[in-house]
Amino acid sequence: MLTIDRATYDAIIAHAKRDHPDEACGVVAGPEGSDRPERLIEMVNAAGSPTFYEFDSTELLELYKEMWDRDEEPVVIYHSHTATEAYPSRTDIGLASEPGAHYVLVSTRDHGNNDGPVEFRSYRIVDGEVTEEEVTVVDELRN
Repeated sequence: MLTIDRATYDAIIAHAKRDHPDEACGVVAGPEGSDRPERLIEMVNAAGSPTFYEFDSTELLELYKEMWDRDEEPVVIYHSHTATEAYPSRTDIGLASEPGAHYVLVSTRDHGNNDGPVEFRSYRIVDGEVTEEEVTVVDELRN
């Protein structure tokens, strides 16, 4: 189960809506081994595409160095789908390289960057196996 605070949840949705019609992507880091998504890092979709996302390799390397220095790990890896449901594509599954991470997908297909609800779903992806998990949104993460 993914437990995420309301501010981070809202910020991920805002990023997805802002980047629509292109896919948005980012990471929420947290202390190693904690499963606590605490620090949102919006990333650039280097592909600049409505159907595909790709982290900028230089930006991603810098992020991993920063997380290493802060004793953090990627707790959530997120991106948006602009025309399809919030379910991992074959490409998404093939790119999933963090077995401990929650893979969040936000679908902006119904309302784009306008007001209106989105699909916000989370998955574990390990060795190509996709398992959907419950998402619990709390006012703030507890210690």
